[in-house]
Amino acid sequence: MPIALRSVSAITIDGVSYPAEPVADGAAYELFSEVPAPGFLRLAHPGRFAYHRFVPSLVISDANGETVLRAPVCRGMSWESLHRLSQIPPRDAASAELIGAVRATATIRRGTRMVKPLSASGVNAVLKGQLPHGFCYRHWDVAHLRTPLELSILTGEPGGEVAYLLRWRAIDAEDYFVPSGPATAGLVAMPSHDRVGAPVLGTGFVPSAGELIPEWATSDFADLPMPANACLLAFAPDGTEVVLYTYQPEQRGWVRMVGPQWRHLLAPVREISPEQEYLPLTMTRTSRLVGTFRGEEYDAVADPPDEFRVLAMTRAARYPVETLARRTRYATWRGGLCTVLAVEAGWARLRLCRPDPVNVATMGAQCYERGVYEAWAPLPELTEGRDVSVSYQL
Repeated sequence: MPIALRSVSAITIDGVSYPAEPVADGAAYELFSEVPAPGFLRLAHPGRFAYHRFVPSLVISDANGETVLRAPVCRGMSWESLHRLSQIPPRDAASAELIGAVRATATIRRGTRMVKPLSASGVNAVLKGQLPHGFCYRHWDVAHLRTPLELSILTGEPGGEVAYLLRWRAIDAEDYFVPSGPATAGLVAMPSHDRVGAPVLGTGFVPSAGELIPEWATSDFADLPMPANACLLAFAPDGTEVVLYTYQPEQRGWVRMVGPQWRHLLAPVREISPEQEYLPLTMTRTSRLVGTFRGEEYDAVADPPDEFRVLAMTRAARYPVETLARRTRYATWRGGLCTVLAVEAGWARLRLCRPDPVNVATMGAQCYERGVYEAWAPLPELTEGRDVSVSYQL
């Protein structure tokens, strides 16, 4: 559907001009209308306008440095053919090379907004200390997906009355990998009874009937430290985005942002009171940032893209760090490389770095979300336990 951009405040679609506002740094536009129109949803809290609609931007340019997915569409390679290639594991070298070239045009930089869909129980887990991990997406690529039904494409699960997202800014591209090729051969081969959510295609794209959405996963499916000002978002049935909580690293907690008119969106989240102003976290420290200042090592805080500082309660002690690294605990069990999530009473909770049907069966691992497999193991059986530091260039 052709969209002609007239200005930031007006967009013409199907020959009709609508007032509009950019969202997600121009990745999509919110169109407004006073009367019903095709594709428009009624606002739950109407103001000047009663209806709105979200459309992706078709302006081929970078927004704040983000790269736009580009494809060599021509007479010999139509959009339909390209989309079809993105939805099946490559069957030959030529197909793999073509779809890989398209996928390589989408990249992550320091400060890129990333999002991860969450269930209601996932919101509860994040508020209690769970860190970003597993499959995730650039906000730039999914900003036009606003309703719970539209966002369900990211999980492969039926959409409910409310959709939740965790949004944060990437500290470094080193923390993510493209789930395609040999790196995901095990997940592609995973039988349906051993997986949760949509299958992993091995092309680096989301399974979809009509969208071409690039996806990433955290390196080794490991936890990533939570950057400052990460957000927990809710999306209402009319597509309205509501910021529920923001993360404050010095307090290691989430500050409630949502007003009384939207607190009903938290009703599906059990064990969480929507009236609670501040939720302290039990820090498992499965993955943490460390930095040096004047030769001494400290826990660090990232506020991408430019601020990296010592973790300190007092503002005067938040010195900028001279070096920065992510430190994660690894171990090997029954021949499989894992990250160590927790240690309790002689047992370790592990997450598989490269899941496949064999090591999932060998470890008796459970799938907790798409691509994420975890198991408990006796501590004496672990080998090659070590802390691995991934250094970032400041």
